[in-house]
Amino acid sequence: MAELTALVNEPLTVTREPNWDQDELNRKLVVEDLSAGFYGKKALENVSVTFKENAVTAIIGPSGCGKSTLLRCLNRMHEVSLGAWTKGRVLLDDEDIYAPDADPVEVRRRIGMVFQKPNPFPTMSVYDNTTAGLRFNGVSNRKVLSAVVEDTLKKVFLWDEVKDRIHDSGASLSGGQQQRLCIARALAVQPEMILMDEPCSALDPAATAKIEELIAKLKESYTVIIVTHNMQQAARVSDYTAFLYLGKLIEYGHTDEIFENPRNRLTENYITGRFG
Repeated sequence: MAELTALVNEPLTVTREPNWDQDELNRKLVVEDLSAGFYGKKALENVSVTFKENAVTAIIGPSGCGKSTLLRCLNRMHEVSLGAWTKGRVLLDDEDIYAPDADPVEVRRRIGMVFQKPNPFPTMSVYDNTTAGLRFNGVSNRKVLSAVVEDTLKKVFLWDEVKDRIHDSGASLSGGQQQRLCIARALAVQPEMILMDEPCSALDPAATAKIEELIAKLKESYTVIIVTHNMQQAARVSDYTAFLYLGKLIEYGHTDEIFENPRNRLTENYITGRFG
């Protein structure tokens, strides 16, 4: 116990991200000195990180370290919580999503989000769940909507499973199917990025495998950022990994380097299970 306490309480040092060549990096989203929290409490402190286009980045760290807060700041979902505040910049294609003239609704269309627990609208059919965002944005042409439903459900490997049930309630699907339906709902409005907050934590191994297969496919067309407590999952699905601790970004780099040769002792202690 004394050794564990020493590991966690040792002086906190931050290892900045590698000095990657900018052409190689092909950045999509840039976070600059982002701090955030609730009322007088700080959940994130001066986080700066760059997310690569058409890649999967995993955000890891112990419970309460700020992972979900960071994710929610990336598409301005954080600000809808009572007492929430942010400071710093988040640049999507070099445009600050927190600029005074930025439209939060448009930001959330461009940066879709999938939550920990599958949350299809229970009173809506599979069809209506998939098209909810489009209808909200004024699309009403039935032919267009039907084409989007088929195309989007195919993208999430769900069409063959539900094509004869698209007018059944979304809540009638299995947990894994519901989560893929929620991903389809996010994709239907043609986002540029997908944020996923523990998308497999409520799923069984078979459903988890399907979601992981889907994530690998999605990065061909989207930039994907996933929060996960599962170290094996982070190693399997991500190209880059960011380690957060006590609201600070401790280390960020290529996933294989983070897991095989971490530069920060605290990162090594976490991924080897010495604390968590």
